Amino acid sequence: MNTREKFLEVMHFNKKATPPKWEFGYWGETIDNWYSEGLPKKIYPHIPKKVTTPTASLFTPAWTCQEKKSLPKGIPVMSGGLYWPTHGTPLDDDIREFFGMDKCQILVNVNLLFHPMFEVEVIHEDQESFTYIDIDGVKRMFLKDQATIPAGMEWPIKDRKSWERLKEERINFNQIRGRFPKNWDKLVEIYRNRDFPLALGGYPQGFFCTLATLMGFETLFLSYYDDPALIHDIIGTFTDLWIAIYSEVFQYVRVDHVQICEDISYGKGSMVSPGVIKEFMVPYYKKFTDFLKSEGIDIILLDTDGDCMDIIPLFLEGGITGMYPFEWHCGMDILKVRSKYPELQMLGGIPKGEICLGKKRIDEILKPVQEVIKTGGYIPFGDHFILPTVNWDNFNYYRNKLNDIIDSITIGF
Repeated sequence: MNTREKFLEVMHFNKKATPPKWEFGYWGETIDNWYSEGLPKKIYPHIPKKVTTPTASLFTPAWTCQEKKSLPKGIPVMSGGLYWPTHGTPLDDDIREFFGMDKCQILVNVNLLFHPMFEVEVIHEDQESFTYIDIDGVKRMFLKDQATIPAGMEWPIKDRKSWERLKEERINFNQIRGRFPKNWDKLVEIYRNRDFPLALGGYPQGFFCTLATLMGFETLFLSYYDDPALIHDIIGTFTDLWIAIYSEVFQYVRVDHVQICEDISYGKGSMVSPGVIKEFMVPYYKKFTDFLKSEGIDIILLDTDGDCMDIIPLFLEGGITGMYPFEWHCGMDILKVRSKYPELQMLGGIPKGEICLGKKRIDEILKPVQEVIKTGGYIPFGDHFILPTVNWDNFNYYRNKLNDIIDSITIGF
């Protein structure tokens, strides 16, 4: 089976199907370390310089503000488990080829935020930092030495007045076709003739994440209580907008699944209460997922880091069918998740931070994978981007061992 076929069979709980061989991704420093430690360098990860849509190109101005031969240390490099294009990031080729891994899931490149996009504006730049307005209207600062994802400083939605102006000037339900990139026709041809999983959505489309991205956490959290009508209007408007955009996309191509980005959790649980989720998110999830299912899409995946165990039932109530990456160090044990939610599609769950501890520990962390993979509906990979503390020898052992576990599924039948 090709990658698309594997993905669909596994996500539909065919226990005889071989899961795709993916990783969530790697940090730029990690990959450069591996090249120096033995990874053959054939196709160095390429950072896209062209700005197309917020789906593909948020953070592109930051990643490309320096002329460097090496990757920024903190840039995410995609490897299948997390979709691409996204975050203005590169795609790995060399690691995938070395381990015989599968093609990346591809995200339909379409503008799900403001149209017209904001013009990139450089506010300040020196040797240490780069401050700019990104295409979503967020003012961000990029620290050149650390070179991690740029931090938000000011946000376009500050209050009801700023939202009403944005809604009037940059939502534009009557200009849906203008949200497609210039090479849309070529992309459609690629999408239609695919052997990889094709998704819609991704960062920052979410019923929490979009608001946090455009408002900042403080304004969002206060507005849940100080101006709930504003929050309902924002997320209701975006829900209707996404349905309108998806309806237009479906005139050209059918997708295999939808990706929703939330990142609503942290190490100790959700950043907002179950009551807030139930009031401000679940009704819009239901509207959105009912639409998707009416279009024949039955794989709807949600991305949130941290400890999300207690809020999984709310996502299921909203129509979500699967989740990832199940961060182990935050208490997300994939055996417990599978036991409690036997019909939940699962991806990730392998403790990335433990791979650096050597063969014995790697063998231990892969034991739960052997159990959960037998239940179907599970694609195993690291529970976030692989850290620079993981050397090439340990990753080599881990990845080959995981590949053997995946291959044994087919052999076992």
